[in-house]
Amino acid sequence: MSRHITRTLLGASAVLVTGALTLTACGSGFSDGGSGGKGDSGELTSSDKPLNILIGSSGDAETTAVNDAVAAWSKDSGTEAKVTAASDLNQQLSQGFAAGTPADVFYLSTDALAGYASNGSLLAYGDKLKNKDDFYPSLLKSFTYDGKLYCAPKDFSTLQLVINTDMWQKAGLTDADIPKNWDELAAVAKKLTADGHVGLSMSGEYARVGAFMVAAGGGLTNADSTKATADAEGNVTALEYLKGLLTGGEMKFAADLGTGWGGEAFGTQKAAMVVEGNWITGAMKNDYPDVHYKAVELPAGPDAKKGTLQFTNCWGIAADSKNQKAALDLVEHLTSTDSQLAFSKAFGPMPSIKSAADAWKKDNPALVPFLDGADYAQGVPTAKGAADVVTDFNGKLGSLATGDPKAILDATQKNLEAIIK
Repeated sequence: MSRHITRTLLGASAVLVTGALTLTACGSGFSDGGSGGKGDSGELTSSDKPLNILIGSSGDAETTAVNDAVAAWSKDSGTEAKVTAASDLNQQLSQGFAAGTPADVFYLSTDALAGYASNGSLLAYGDKLKNKDDFYPSLLKSFTYDGKLYCAPKDFSTLQLVINTDMWQKAGLTDADIPKNWDELAAVAKKLTADGHVGLSMSGEYARVGAFMVAAGGGLTNADSTKATADAEGNVTALEYLKGLLTGGEMKFAADLGTGWGGEAFGTQKAAMVVEGNWITGAMKNDYPDVHYKAVELPAGPDAKKGTLQFTNCWGIAADSKNQKAALDLVEHLTSTDSQLAFSKAFGPMPSIKSAADAWKKDNPALVPFLDGADYAQGVPTAKGAADVVTDFNGKLGSLATGDPKAILDATQKNLEAIIK
């Protein structure tokens, strides 16, 4: 994932998917409603038409990996297929649907699902997947709309705590001090704060702060985005906790450190710890190779509850595709254990299927905490128009240190209720 992507609220393909991870609005405002979709998962179309695949790529490694996987499938199936790396995925998807010539298969972000599903642009093929039961249940929820599973999660990422091990040791801390709860996190953050750096940082947005809300039993919506829950007591508890860290000086948001995102704050050593996703490894390797670090699970919130956010994209199939049968077969190939592990080696994402977990952990021992988060992660809101609400919420979070957590959440609750009917 590029550094630009990590600065937006939807990280993800799980990692490394430019443009597909940003929360783009599916409607024009908080009051947008949705009409029932006509996309259906009945009889699939079949023809000798070639398949067009549209992806949002992070770079050559990802583009090459997808091209190779599609080419292998094409050779075995006898169906021609062409991969296009979009310069602006959301715009090109929208243009294709508007012109009646959409790609057959494409990257689709969680925030875009409701808009395209409600107007019938998408094929709801999820229940036809032979490997449906292999996907993590929380990922399937992110791509379920109006009771239908629309598409297969292609990969994912979670948030965890990343620690600068040199600063950790210099502060006299050991593995025994790795925080297991919020009180311990506050204590080590204070101990790690020194001239030139703070103990903890993260971007001032729901895509990071939300992990604490989940750990407190909250979240902006329920798991399937059918009910607004922004004003839940756990959310107030989480924001009050973070406000305390901000006012205490042991934490600063990345922007307040003069950096664009948490990874930059961490890499430039303006923060000893950061809440980030597994995509940070790419930035550390490429831009900050001399910074030593380790990843651990985020400390549990009240009642010893673990919590984090997950970010994902799926393989969408167009309702207007003339060769849906082949498209489905291709998606099953692209989400197979072998394909997902190959993608992981090529450009870093975590596999969206449970059967690949053991092999991935063996190949990526330092990143195991991120995959362990799959057991308790919560997706970001997927309701149509939620992007607008989150953007407004993010604007208020920037001044959390001087703001009223309850007032911020009450306003967000009203905005969410306006779009979730």
